[in-house]
Amino acid sequence: MSVITPQVLLKAYSVGVFPMAESADDPSLYWIEPDERGVLPLKNFHISRSLKKSVRQAGFEIRVDTAFERVMKHCAEKTTDRKDTWINLRILRLYGQLHKMGCCHSVETWRSGELVGGLYGVRLGAAFFGESMFARETDASKVALVHLVARLNFGGFRLLDAQFVNNHLKQFGCYTVPKKEYRPILDEATEADADFFAFTGDNNIEEVLRLAAS
Repeated sequence: MSVITPQVLLKAYSVGVFPMAESADDPSLYWIEPDERGVLPLKNFHISRSLKKSVRQAGFEIRVDTAFERVMKHCAEKTTDRKDTWINLRILRLYGQLHKMGCCHSVETWRSGELVGGLYGVRLGAAFFGESMFARETDASKVALVHLVARLNFGGFRLLDAQFVNNHLKQFGCYTVPKKEYRPILDEATEADADFFAFTGDNNIEEVLRLAAS
């Protein structure tokens, strides 16, 4: 079994490669480099009318990096809609190390002191690589994504990588970029500077929506 360190993992992201497991029970990791990369737009990110309503009225509290390991573990759980997961123990440990290094973050939705949704991803320069999300209440993960996009736009990020396009992500405007075209975009983003923590206005809902839909 090959040894993958956090440093090796960051280098892989910088050249367009990321690891996945076949299942949560498989200890092996496989390097993935899609021929077509899923990208979420930081400009013209689409927020439906119903999601705007949830952002405004659902009453979620948004926190950042307060329960990173719990977010990852919830993302790794099997559900009725997700019979298996690619997040195994090695991935949990590796990304936990990246989080302690300040290179991996979670955006969390809370209600009455309970973690009800969220997402996590890797930050490298002005690129953010979304890894996974979960929701235990309606729109809990979607609201976290809206807050993430607002934060990235405010902080000067240039790329929100989604790895693959699926029907869930298409509703936000997710699109594919061929591998040859993706690499220059990746290089430009990872070599630039951005500030993940510059935005402190998660309680200002109208500002969040303005930034996310800019």
